[in-house]
Amino acid sequence: MANIAITGASGRVGREAIQTFPDDSLTLFSHSETEDLETTPLEIEDRSAFVDALSDEDVLIHLAANPDPRAEWDEVSGPNIDGLYNAYEAAVENDVERVVFASSNHAVNMRNTVSSIRPESTVGNPTIVRPDDPPDPDTYYGVTKVFGEAIGDYYAAREGIDVVHLRIGWLLTREELRKECDGRDGAGERYARAMWLSPEDCQRVIHRAATSALERSPVVAHGISQNSGRFLSLSETLMSLEYRPQDDSSDVLDEDESGRKGLETG
Repeated sequence: MANIAITGASGRVGREAIQTFPDDSLTLFSHSETEDLETTPLEIEDRSAFVDALSDEDVLIHLAANPDPRAEWDEVSGPNIDGLYNAYEAAVENDVERVVFASSNHAVNMRNTVSSIRPESTVGNPTIVRPDDPPDPDTYYGVTKVFGEAIGDYYAAREGIDVVHLRIGWLLTREELRKECDGRDGAGERYARAMWLSPEDCQRVIHRAATSALERSPVVAHGISQNSGRFLSLSETLMSLEYRPQDDSSDVLDEDESGRKGLETG
């Protein structure tokens, strides 16, 4: 049984991560206290506090960040750059064995987005993106995730830490996915179909990122469901982490569309 620390535990991905490890010892950190979840407040830009927080931990799942793709540089540089550097320094100081870094599809999405001012959009014929393709950030937020992968590579090589860069897609419930698409097929809806990560697949991929035996480090993994319209390649993630996604956005939306047609003709 591993000791696992989760930063950003009160966020959407963090709450799924908690459900992933019912039998492990979890230490939960968040930016501030929440009424419905027992966490320890941690300011990730405070390096000494971060070092103290990771004593006796085996794995760090680092989700804490400013997650807004539309944020300006001054809003993301502190938590997403300085905070991540502190995470790796704290991991080294405490002999943490593995760091799972919450990267993002926005680190590689510029070539496939309709406009840099509309990052959650997808061109009609997107280019397949593989984990070893060059970075291609679509926003300042995406730039910080490119930095995060680069500094993780550095610590993996210099310190021998197991590092997984998990490029997380768009975590939505099935109902949220339906509302996001609502029978339409524009650039935003194509992005939602391609990037959907179901709550159950979110738990699966985080569990594999934190526990899989790695043949090499670092590993870049794409954290999306097995969507028919995806352009983030899943083959490498399936092989490196033995991740087995079970959900497909097309199944959810096609079932919904079939149900509507049935009502119309009934």
